[in-house]
Amino acid sequence: MAVARNMRRTSPITIVLASLMAFGFLCFLFSSPSPPVSTSSTTSDSRLEDTAEHPLSPPTKPFIPQPVQNDGRHVQAPPVVKYDLNALTASSDASNKAERILILTPLARFYQGYWDNVEKLSYPHKLISLGFIIPHTKDGDAALSSLEKAIARTQTGTEQNRFASITILRQDFDPPLASQSEKERHKLKNQKARRESMSRARNSLMFTTLGPSTSWVLWLDSDIVETPNTLIQDLTSHNRPVIVPNCMQRYYNTDTKQNDIRPYDFNSWIDSSTAQALGDTLKPDEILLEGYAELPTYRTLMAYQADTKNPRPKRVIDLDGVGGTALMVKADVHRDGAMFPAFPFYHLVETEGFAKMAKRLGYSVHGLPDYFV
Repeated sequence: MAVARNMRRTSPITIVLASLMAFGFLCFLFSSPSPPVSTSSTTSDSRLEDTAEHPLSPPTKPFIPQPVQNDGRHVQAPPVVKYDLNALTASSDASNKAERILILTPLARFYQGYWDNVEKLSYPHKLISLGFIIPHTKDGDAALSSLEKAIARTQTGTEQNRFASITILRQDFDPPLASQSEKERHKLKNQKARRESMSRARNSLMFTTLGPSTSWVLWLDSDIVETPNTLIQDLTSHNRPVIVPNCMQRYYNTDTKQNDIRPYDFNSWIDSSTAQALGDTLKPDEILLEGYAELPTYRTLMAYQADTKNPRPKRVIDLDGVGGTALMVKADVHRDGAMFPAFPFYHLVETEGFAKMAKRLGYSVHGLPDYFV
């Protein structure tokens, strides 16, 4: 049965209510938010001369937010900034020339000894920036929590101990190994996937944090817990594009019943004709690894070149491969394109592939067999 015409007409009350609702919605949509309330203020006396002042500031400098207007906008848009990299130095007198250092660490586990050691570095902390990349794992979450607590204590402590800036990244890809135990990390079958993943993490960290004011990049592994407090001055004093100290491991010697040290990092080496010939037999996607009996390369390993009885810490040797436990690199080497290949580069990946890439770009690579970390 058809509905009567007068029953289908819209009630005047309905029209009024609908109009009020529409008007209220438009007022809400176009109303301006209240300006944020500032809880702290920063004076020019409390900042470094070269403190960055805009949101796109390089992460190697602390950022001071600009005041905001009542409409919530910044007083000025971020300016177009020009950087004269020709004026940037990376010299043997890094401290006196106030050259900025970027310490980068892939962090799967947090070791308090690592943080304590970094805090003790005698290079001016106002010239040091730190960068970390942490995996999205249970161990990574625990490492992040411990790291944030350590950072909070340091950055709210005495001004002399505070670092210029600290950047923390989370990996956007899953780690290839479920366990980060030393036994699992060093299994031969796990090396290719593990080190390719490490390369991706290192590159993500480096490309994100390398600012135009950075002179040197120190790659420092998270389990390095003991170095001279003059580590930065000592490594930069050689004024080499790429230089790496000798990484050792403290352990209890069950034969002598005494504490002892032994070689740990076997990725710093001088190439051999045997290794080169072995590389010629490999498929394009296969890599050469050092320190495994299954792959006898007969390279000269810097780990075994140490003179522990009469060490000469300033003794320098030429290398073809490097490890990344405490690797000092001039920032220009990275800027020129030397990164950590996450693919077989002349059958090498990660830090060893980086050394090969740096040499292909015309840079020399060096090691300090008697300088221990």
